[in-house]
Amino acid sequence: MELINVLGGSGFVGGRFCELTPNTLVNERHDYHVKSNNILYFISTVDNYNVYTDPFIDIETNLTTLIKTLETIGNRQVGNVTFNFISSWFVYGNVPLPAKETATCDPKGFYSITKRAAEQLLISYCETFGLNYRILRLSNILGPQDKKVSKKKNALQYMINQLKNNEDISLYDGGNTYRDYLYVDDCVDAINLILEKGDLNTIYNVGSGYPKYIGKVIEYAKEQLNSTSNIGNIPPAEFHNIVQTKNMVLDTTKLQLLGFKPKYSSYDIVNTLIK
Repeated sequence: MELINVLGGSGFVGGRFCELTPNTLVNERHDYHVKSNNILYFISTVDNYNVYTDPFIDIETNLTTLIKTLETIGNRQVGNVTFNFISSWFVYGNVPLPAKETATCDPKGFYSITKRAAEQLLISYCETFGLNYRILRLSNILGPQDKKVSKKKNALQYMINQLKNNEDISLYDGGNTYRDYLYVDDCVDAINLILEKGDLNTIYNVGSGYPKYIGKVIEYAKEQLNSTSNIGNIPPAEFHNIVQTKNMVLDTTKLQLLGFKPKYSSYDIVNTLIK
């Protein structure tokens, strides 16, 4: 396989991909020039809360930078160029579950909307100029390498850190909501599998395909840590209800047909996070 030109390789998933994948050519930060016909694009904001501090950052990062990067492809043999774009489950919004790649997306929030708009711009650009593309919609990716967890990003991992410190925590709806959790190394395996065997000009969900209730995962982590934290129940914040769907699990049938099977269960993931 040709060298994989990685843009956005300094983030959590992109960084882990580069650590585990030998045939990569990683761009420096703010270098948006394409250097290979096999492109893997991670550059993105990460949550819907930027609207409170800088409402332009999602547009600049998720849309403007993408177009700048596409424009650097220039005179390459366009029929041989494949742009692999890392997207997110956030683009779905409220759709029937498990979410299929063919679902009609209804994203909420600046991050979610700009990620969906980026997908559509990418498809239009590639169809206009004869490029190939793949869109990979990632589920909730977890791993100890993620050093930027917060209540807003990877909240589960943030709460496990609270349990380690015996801090009391509160769960929206008492943890009676579910997500599709995937360990970062499994995510890297899935991305490599799609780059190697995946169809062109299509979308792939990347997740475990299994729903896991947040409350059950937290109770398991508390037990494993012998934590004295109290677990409370609060209603979701109004903004949370606006920008996020209550539950999410991805239909990973297409990914499974390529031979993907996650090695880590949700509880295996927790065990790596509590070490």
